[in-house]
Amino acid sequence: MSGALDNLTLSRIESPIGPLALACDGAGVVRGLSFGDGLIKAMRREYPGAAMAEGAAPAAVSGAIAAYFDGDREALTRVAWSLEGAVAGDGFQARVWRALAAVPAGQTISYGEMAKRAGEPGAAQAAGVALNRNPVPLVLACHRVVGADGAMVGFGGGLERKTWLLRHEGALLI
Repeated sequence: MSGALDNLTLSRIESPIGPLALACDGAGVVRGLSFGDGLIKAMRREYPGAAMAEGAAPAAVSGAIAAYFDGDREALTRVAWSLEGAVAGDGFQARVWRALAAVPAGQTISYGEMAKRAGEPGAAQAAGVALNRNPVPLVLACHRVVGADGAMVGFGGGLERKTWLLRHEGALLI
């Protein structure tokens, strides 16, 4: 392993949906995010040789996360993130993640529509698998993808968080 993933800072941020764990490189680019403290353990497992220090999240990242939870639905679009090391090239998973980045706050799409946007109509289940592997949820907002009937399904952060996030963004009025 080389480059930005050699030196990561791991941090924890409190939020209305519970603690968030972040991994940021030296330039303040988000390389990983998880709900709870699972990211720290996962990053240490995935990159055992990387220099990882626990510390404060970069101010730009923590500020954008705070602004998002304070009501600025677009704040997370201003966070620098990278999937380098998580997926290579132009495979289906990368296409799903790029399509996901285009779904605006306050809107939802189905897994089937996500598969279609990624160039594989009929591959809704595979789109779900790709979304489950998203290393930067919340920033790359996989909570905006719902079942074909609008049902809250398939979110690694838990369906309660998914519902909360969609309500926060105004996508759910109930």
